Amino acid sequence: MAIRTVGLLSPGEMGHTIGGVLHANGLRVLTHLGGRSGRTRTLAEQAGIEDSASLDDLVREADALLCVLVPARAGAVAAEVAAALRRTGADLLYVDCNAISPGTVRAIGEEILGAGGRFADAGIVGPPPRKQGTTRFYASGPGAEAFAELRQAGLDVRVIGAEIGQASGLKMCYAALTKGLLALGTELLVAARLMGLDEVLREEQRESIPDVLAWLERTLPTMPPKAHRWVGEMEEIAATFGELGLTPHILTGAADIYRFVAETPPGKESPETRDPNRGLDGVVAALADARREPVSAGGRPGAD
Repeated sequence: MAIRTVGLLSPGEMGHTIGGVLHANGLRVLTHLGGRSGRTRTLAEQAGIEDSASLDDLVREADALLCVLVPARAGAVAAEVAAALRRTGADLLYVDCNAISPGTVRAIGEEILGAGGRFADAGIVGPPPRKQGTTRFYASGPGAEAFAELRQAGLDVRVIGAEIGQASGLKMCYAALTKGLLALGTELLVAARLMGLDEVLREEQRESIPDVLAWLERTLPTMPPKAHRWVGEMEEIAATFGELGLTPHILTGAADIYRFVAETPPGKESPETRDPNRGLDGVVAALADARREPVSAGGRPGAD
């Protein structure tokens, strides 16, 4: 079945960019904006994404539905789509693109398949696909090859296996390194600032690990508006590792850091409203100022 119409839940920072790529390559892209924020509505309009009157209408009209949400919403939205599939009897390919554990995505896959839908597990690696060649969609599961048809519409889809959970597992391991390392870098830089050692530390980093410092200078300033989304992702990675008999605590600690950042002034900005001139030093200073408040007995960022 050729994919001509793609549904998208939800057209946020990543989702609307994906939708824009598909629309620019000739596909009709739909969403359902009921209950969504003004920002999301604006992003959808900018990307050429149409608003369906209801979720049932979206499920009826779309050949494939890409789900791109914060991890905490993945299960609830899948349940809503499964209910819509039962009501409509639609033949829909559901592609879960959320940053969730293999266990979570397997449960979602069972729900969608049980409701008569088709299913693909997908893990997104890279930023929103504003530039060609920057973003990969690793796919697995029974619907992976069908999802790969969207290569013709501008998405770099790479099928890595037939099992639900393989693509999400790859995403978990990759994000553990990138976002986990960024959480560690954030914590140590804030700690150095609080101890008055930030300038000395920066000199040593510049001398001994200049590539790591350059990476932090490039990535950390843009992180705070996204921190609230990454809390759940770190928790899903922790669950993945825990299910394998490995320690979950490194990533639950990363979740604590992102939870803390999300509650600071930079964390409450949006990607559109953040100050583009505020570099690494400015962000670290703002986070350190927020951390100077009394810490609870637990002693963890975000625990007070």
